[in-house]
Amino acid sequence: MANEKKGSYRTKRVFVNNIDTYSSKCIAKFLSTCMVGGSLEEADEDGPAEDETTLQDGTFQIVGTISNNEGEKPSFALECYTSQKRDQLLPSLLECDVVVYNISEHATAELIDEATWAISALHSDIESFVSQKIFILISSVMTWAMSKPADPNDPEIPLTEDDYRRKKHHPNFKEHTNAEKTVLKLGKTKKSKLSSYVVAAGIQYGMGENLLHYFFKTSWLGEFSRAPVFGPGTNVIPTIHVNDLAGVIQNVIDHKPKIHYFLAVDDSNNTFEDIVKIISFVLGPGKIKKVPKEEAYLTNVLTNADMDYLSVNLRIEPIFLKETFNLHWVSEAGIIDNINRVVEEYKLLRLLRPIRICLLGPPAVGKSSVAEKLCKHYKLHHINLKEVIDEMMKHLEEAVNGAEQEGESEEAVSNAQDQLDSLKDSMEQNEGRLSDGLVYRIIRDKLNSTPCRNHGFVLDGFPKSYDQAKEIFYDELDYPRSKMPAYNKKIIPEFIFSLEASDDFLKERVQNLPESVVEKMHYSKDEYLTRLKKFRKANVEDETVLNYFDELEIHPEHIEVNNAVDPEYGAVMDKITRLVGRPRNYGPTPEEREEMERKSIKETAQRLVLETAEWKRREAETAAKMATQLEQWNRHVTEVKRQEHELLEARSAPLRNYLMNYVMPSLTEGMMECCKAKPDDPVDFLAEYLLRNNSQD
Repeated sequence: MANEKKGSYRTKRVFVNNIDTYSSKCIAKFLSTCMVGGSLEEADEDGPAEDETTLQDGTFQIVGTISNNEGEKPSFALECYTSQKRDQLLPSLLECDVVVYNISEHATAELIDEATWAISALHSDIESFVSQKIFILISSVMTWAMSKPADPNDPEIPLTEDDYRRKKHHPNFKEHTNAEKTVLKLGKTKKSKLSSYVVAAGIQYGMGENLLHYFFKTSWLGEFSRAPVFGPGTNVIPTIHVNDLAGVIQNVIDHKPKIHYFLAVDDSNNTFEDIVKIISFVLGPGKIKKVPKEEAYLTNVLTNADMDYLSVNLRIEPIFLKETFNLHWVSEAGIIDNINRVVEEYKLLRLLRPIRICLLGPPAVGKSSVAEKLCKHYKLHHINLKEVIDEMMKHLEEAVNGAEQEGESEEAVSNAQDQLDSLKDSMEQNEGRLSDGLVYRIIRDKLNSTPCRNHGFVLDGFPKSYDQAKEIFYDELDYPRSKMPAYNKKIIPEFIFSLEASDDFLKERVQNLPESVVEKMHYSKDEYLTRLKKFRKANVEDETVLNYFDELEIHPEHIEVNNAVDPEYGAVMDKITRLVGRPRNYGPTPEEREEMERKSIKETAQRLVLETAEWKRREAETAAKMATQLEQWNRHVTEVKRQEHELLEARSAPLRNYLMNYVMPSLTEGMMECCKAKPDDPVDFLAEYLLRNNSQD
């Protein structure tokens, strides 16, 4: 143990319930990185008290229960307890210096009852304590939800801990209030042995999100053109970053304050509407839409308890917390002022990172087909030059005509009109084409759009040249001072794939395309050959688009395409996905997963039918082949036997002739003489007769 190695090195064993759930996990992980007494260093400028010096170098040892027995044990925990009965859990609690029960979010009646049992069980065994133990209950500001304003004439004056006796709980949080009272009561009897605290936490955010995750996820995925605000949205929601809440718990443990009830909220007084609006602005469409509160239940994600939290209207100011503790705030000003940091935490912990791919290659090699497959696999945005321009024109026309632009300012509509006029003028002056400068701007705007910045994209066959690449990816700030091509790291592709094929292969492929596709892609014979020749010429110059990426040390990967052998580009996709790696976005939704399962079952059934038919066909072919071979074998055997018989007949003819001419006459005469003489030994008689006649001959 640490205190065996170093006399002044002392640790504290801290129990936290359900350390595999969002709030408790963040708090426990935070404490596991803290030094015991660490929050005292700056609070006591004259140095720590004598009895506190032994705590300075110690670390918190985290133990706790986990709610999911099949999940992995948290790496920061020294010990984890699963499915323990209360009589089995009590010895573990008694071994701890600090016991923390978190009932601040989605606490069941059973969990609240366990928290009150824990403080009661510790209190019952208080006389056996060798040193003081601390019990901390993390409750919720929902126990204040129905409190009347501190000043009825000025509802904006916040409530503080001084208003504790006036607080009134939400109807669904009565058990939380009772648990708070029990904890405070039992902690008063013998504080030298057992000291108890209650921390009423605001709605927690940060570190990957929990309650607000629905709004982060829908904005990230772009599921709605406007992020939904359920209800009026004017209610003020008390909030706190979950790591700031963990810091409050650390300070309670270190300081052991005389005050035993704390409100833990940040300085913000943000409304529900403001919170959703900033999330939508940074991650999604940037707009919101107020919908009836009842529609929240149609999401199949937000629960009644979630809507209780999101509907609270409460102004709170944590006076005791600021006066008593030395907090190193992560987000003191609230989620809106610190949204960029919160979003970075969200993307980091949810493993959400964009994948930026550029597909290059000759016309008709299959770039668009591969791009569509990659976009579907990785949930990326397909950047096709013509489609992006058409999309921009449509968007501007809708803006000018007022489509989907309720509440838009006249200035925004005027700007849209100016842009639309500029595009149309350029097309008139360039025979239906946009000037290069406008094309570059449109592509840059698309790559810098929130969806592309969040999820990533697949650039389909563009840029085509070194100069185009420089114009699209240049960095406005660093470009003039750069010795090498400067580039915008936020939009530059991280994977470059050059699909390659021979001219003969490409010509044959174009000839086999449907006529409608040929017309759409302008792949008539003359047009295609001109485009192919132009591509080949552009890619033998010293400064090609591939050279541009090489100079940036983003080395292109060359992939040979053989559509005759691989019509679905399976081999190409395998190579690309192997190099790019796993998706960095949310997995399929339950509906998508169900559809995928149905499709998989259907494909499996079809494959089994085809495999069965193929097996039967092969079985029939094998049986027919074997029957034919057997018939041929039988014919061969019959022929061999006939030939053997004829050969034997031919070989036995001389012997038969000899016997008939020289043996049979003598033998016949001998047998006739034997019949006449009737000797006692016919055989001996016949032998002597033949020998005698043979000698005479």
